[in-house]
Amino acid sequence: MSTFSIIITAGGTGKRMGAKLPKQFMLIKERPLLMYTIEQFYNFDLKAQIILTLPSEWKAYWEKLIYENDFKIPHRIIEGGTERYHSVKNALELCRGDYIMVHDGVRPLVDSQTIKTCAIAVKSKKAVVPVIPVNESMRKITGESSKAVNRSEYRTVQTPQCFEREILVKAYEQEFHTGISDDAGLVEESGVKIYTVQGNFENIKITTKTDLLFAEQLLK
Repeated sequence: MSTFSIIITAGGTGKRMGAKLPKQFMLIKERPLLMYTIEQFYNFDLKAQIILTLPSEWKAYWEKLIYENDFKIPHRIIEGGTERYHSVKNALELCRGDYIMVHDGVRPLVDSQTIKTCAIAVKSKKAVVPVIPVNESMRKITGESSKAVNRSEYRTVQTPQCFEREILVKAYEQEFHTGISDDAGLVEESGVKIYTVQGNFENIKITTKTDLLFAEQLLK
């Protein structure tokens, strides 16, 4: 039977939100946002290995939240690095699953169907990301000019991004560079083809106060 390791990255410091408290710890219905995210993956597979990357200076605060909220879901906390690349690379050393999912901690609205679809697809495709269509018109900016582009040719990428373990480990043997956009991009650089599956539109990355209000309404 295939096993899964789940890496949940929560290295944000709250700068975009304009708050002192990192967004992953902000409350939705009186519970930290990050707890909803972890629950989604625990409900997907009670036996999955869950690894949470956190800034070292916020580890004690998270442990305090765990106690105050009586949060029982087992997970391993590992220190995050300077960039997301370094956080994931640190977590990979602990992963023991046949397949690895990497998910943004501030995407608590990923639904069970998206996770399940990724889990099924990765077993045959080996490198899979969930995507959704672009609903807005798009223009390509070049200097001071712009040109309309065909939005049907583009997709918005979400997480969890899912990979066969050996593929992701090999990809992270590559040196860090500032052009790395996500795990799929790094895997693609290593020569592996990326496949896409349908994501869910609610699976937004919480980066603003408006996003937080949206998430709160949906979770109600």
